[in-house]
Amino acid sequence: MKATWNGVTIAESDDTVVVEGNHYFPEGSLNRDYVTFSNHRSGCPWKGQAHYYSLFVNGEMNPDAVWYYPEPTEAAAEIKGRVAFWKGVKVE
Repeated sequence: MKATWNGVTIAESDDTVVVEGNHYFPEGSLNRDYVTFSNHRSGCPWKGQAHYYSLFVNGEMNPDAVWYYPEPTEAAAEIKGRVAFWKGVKVE
């Protein structure tokens, strides 16, 4: 699987976990050259608290486009150490 945005590969891996239709990539597959801080948080009743990263590619910002669960609930343990994408990031 490959995640791309604004013409660049953000992450690529053969090892993704699909939860609720989203591919969660290993955090190590994330290209940190394009990742920047976000202080955004959201909650999921069964996965826990999501944290976010923003993307900065070719001079354009995509705020909060990457999410992850640093301490997922036991029910969502399989996504610990993984990241997922939205906000126009193409995953194929």
